[in-house]
Amino acid sequence: MNRLAGVTSPYLLQHAENPVDWWPWGADAFEEARRRDVPVLLSVGYSACHWCHVMAHESFEDETVAAYLNERFVAVKVDREERPDVDAVYMEAVQAATGHGGWPMTVFLTPDAEPFYFGTYFPPEPRHGSPSFQQVLEGVSAAWTDRREEVAEVAGRIVADLAGRSLAHGGDGAPGEAEIAQALLGLTREYDEQHGGFGGAPKFPPSMAVEFLLRHYARTGAEGALQMAADTCSAMARGGIYDQLGGGFARYSVDREWVVPHFEKMLYDNALLCRVYAHLWRTTGSAEARRIALETADFMVRELRTTEGGFASALDADSEDADGKHVEGAFYVWTPAQLREVLGEEDGAFAAAYFGVTEEGTFEEGASVLQLSGEERPVDAGRVADVRARLLAAREERPRPGRDDKVVAAWNGLAIAALAETGAYFDRPDLVERATEAADLLVRVHLGEVARLTRTSKDGRAGTNAGVLEDYGDVAEGFLALAAVTGEGAWLEFAGFLLDIVLEQFTGEGGQLYDTAHDAEQLIRRPQDPTDSATPAGWTAAAGALLSYAAYTGSEAHRTAAEGALGVVKALGPRAPRFIGWGLAVAEALLDGPREVAVAGPVGGELHRTALLGRAPGAVVAAGEGPGAGAEFPLLVDRPLVGGEPTAYVCRHFVCDAPTTDAAELAVKLGG
Repeated sequence: MNRLAGVTSPYLLQHAENPVDWWPWGADAFEEARRRDVPVLLSVGYSACHWCHVMAHESFEDETVAAYLNERFVAVKVDREERPDVDAVYMEAVQAATGHGGWPMTVFLTPDAEPFYFGTYFPPEPRHGSPSFQQVLEGVSAAWTDRREEVAEVAGRIVADLAGRSLAHGGDGAPGEAEIAQALLGLTREYDEQHGGFGGAPKFPPSMAVEFLLRHYARTGAEGALQMAADTCSAMARGGIYDQLGGGFARYSVDREWVVPHFEKMLYDNALLCRVYAHLWRTTGSAEARRIALETADFMVRELRTTEGGFASALDADSEDADGKHVEGAFYVWTPAQLREVLGEEDGAFAAAYFGVTEEGTFEEGASVLQLSGEERPVDAGRVADVRARLLAAREERPRPGRDDKVVAAWNGLAIAALAETGAYFDRPDLVERATEAADLLVRVHLGEVARLTRTSKDGRAGTNAGVLEDYGDVAEGFLALAAVTGEGAWLEFAGFLLDIVLEQFTGEGGQLYDTAHDAEQLIRRPQDPTDSATPAGWTAAAGALLSYAAYTGSEAHRTAAEGALGVVKALGPRAPRFIGWGLAVAEALLDGPREVAVAGPVGGELHRTALLGRAPGAVVAAGEGPGAGAEFPLLVDRPLVGGEPTAYVCRHFVCDAPTTDAAELAVKLGG
């Protein structure tokens, strides 16, 4: 056992029995490198990363490689999901130096944490123009020993370059109609009309861009925006990226047709997509969108919920096949023979045709990923349900993929928002309860006694790493959604507490935001990334939550901060709309108001439900009755019943419509 034996990260624990003498990230590791006068190998990955496992097996479990590594380096292992700040800083250096990045990330540092040589996966033997990992170690060691001045010069140049990349707020003011129109045009140009989604392979689920398109349609009536959103969601729902038996989405598709996924399932993807499909149903009434939203919510609860009530980070891409080997996708793929074995000849043939399982296979070694035909054709729904249930039961007997049980605050915030809204829309109070339990865990464990968010927990025990901006933004977003659905003002209060920390600890001049707090550990550069990738950037997540909180409370400070943060969307939206989708969605809310809806009446009543189903971008909803309601939500102060009936008030831009007691009239006011 090495120094990783006592940590909480499931990814680091996977390496605890390596012969490599791993250190966790910390000052002690760099002090050891200084004492021994050796460079640091920084290896960054995460538990569901397929190629991380491959490199670990090929190199880090190899006694010869480990002996060389231990003799000439201090080896530091980092879980990128626990330390996104460390990952971001060195990934920026890798991308600047090599033009690409990814995981596993392999970086060689001086004892002052300055990077000087970079890579990702290195094979055990030279391959496709890439040196072997052993050759890399030998080359770096030789450079450190024989060309130290050159190494120091390279490291100094890289650090200076990174330091010069500090980002201003990105533009003067929030984006307006012109920038939104340019962003929409940019998305249209990159749209794949044949298969849905944007760009080519590999193709990632564009949840945040779809959210922008839905909000843009709601505000402007632009049919083209809705069509791109709906067609993309339908293509993903019918493709192999969606688990046709158990629900839930894989990380991405390796092809542009959504057929073969990279099989890991991440909490953040499923939370974001669950919410998107729920919002698509709210917009169109699509039965498919309703089904996918509910199946994805049920997947999260069934397979990712932890004993403590939070949600685990991921399911691994790999699992054991019939021969006991760890293989990517083994849990999910089928051959015609396997279908017949479970279902019999007749139903096996039916399932093969329905799910696109062929003798040649769509994946590897004759196996196929289950998908649905793009053609609408009559089908026996009862037979499909029966076949699906029998296949799912049979699949449950297979060795399951590993689960990363750590609870990440930001991703749980996304899950809370998705489950709360999905539960409210589809009359599933159990989903709202699961969202509330996860929120309780975040308050109890991740806030704890220190009154600052902790990034992760495991088994109900808080980790040691401080929350970053995305944790504060996404958790606040989840709490605000929960407040809207439950009518419990405590969640609004908790969101305000977190957002006050954003204003105090993460905000610079001119509205710019930083990923780490002012008092966080100082790295070679303070990370600051406004682009939305797999999840909303901390920058845009905070902007959205600040805007909603301001609408709930009338706080000018929070509204000003939101508008300042959106300056970066004005700059990036027209140029890179695919990579700032959540920022554009928040901009749509700002352009629409956002609308403030106060329902003086029962939580869960007809007016409250109508308000939640309103399509107006980013509208905030407060519901409650009785003299104490105004104490819970400032929006409910001085909102009396009209004629003794539950009454809804809709305001925006400091102007209020006439109050209404009619649900149909309220729906019209909110774009219904």
